[in-house]
Amino acid sequence: MNYHWNWHIFWEESPDGVHTYWETLVDGLQWTLAASLCGWIMALALGVLIGTARTLPPTRGGALLRRLCSAYIELFRNVPLLVQMFLWYFVMPELVPADVGAWLKALPNAPFVTAVISLGFYTSARVAVQVTAGIEALSGGQGTAALALGLSRWQAYRYVLLPLAFRIILPPLTSEFLNIIKNSSIALTIGLTELTASARAIQEFSFQVFEAFSAATLIYVTVNIVVVGLMHLIERKLALPGTLQSGGER
Repeated sequence: MNYHWNWHIFWEESPDGVHTYWETLVDGLQWTLAASLCGWIMALALGVLIGTARTLPPTRGGALLRRLCSAYIELFRNVPLLVQMFLWYFVMPELVPADVGAWLKALPNAPFVTAVISLGFYTSARVAVQVTAGIEALSGGQGTAALALGLSRWQAYRYVLLPLAFRIILPPLTSEFLNIIKNSSIALTIGLTELTASARAIQEFSFQVFEAFSAATLIYVTVNIVVVGLMHLIERKLALPGTLQSGGER
């Protein structure tokens, strides 16, 4: 294989005449982190609401709400993220009124907004399942005791059930956070110049394909290792005394 390795390519000027190739990667990383964090905030908020609603008592209104939330989960969890992204970016502007569609198409950051919405809805369905599982993993005594003490059902969830459930589901939530960072690379298909798209641009302009994607890979790995470390610290901080999580070795 007669491939000419050139790791100095990252300090060479890119075709835009303003940035180096390394700065192009850093700029792509910023878009990746921005889309991932915004999508995660949306996913966490929706996921907690929907996952909690699925554990409400099966009263008349509660049963209907549980079915609607389950339908939401099945819809967004079973449609591939790439398809959802295409639907939001290419199809949705054609379904809304013409003026609204024209406004959506003219948004300066339309690919970024679309990526956040797609990542948020897709990941929220997965987070909702984790939240439901965490609440249902608790014995029924906690909720009953909270209600017996005079707390409303909302207060029982807010002060008792959700704090305990989050301690249980923190490891799978960490995995979902890592997934949303990796899934943000799909946004290159709608024009968002995130990290993978930046590496692809470097490869196309410089023909140094191995260097470009090796650098992107190392950046992804580094970011994910940092996330895992931070989540591990949070997990140990929130561990209840006397439980396995609060021990020295896991």
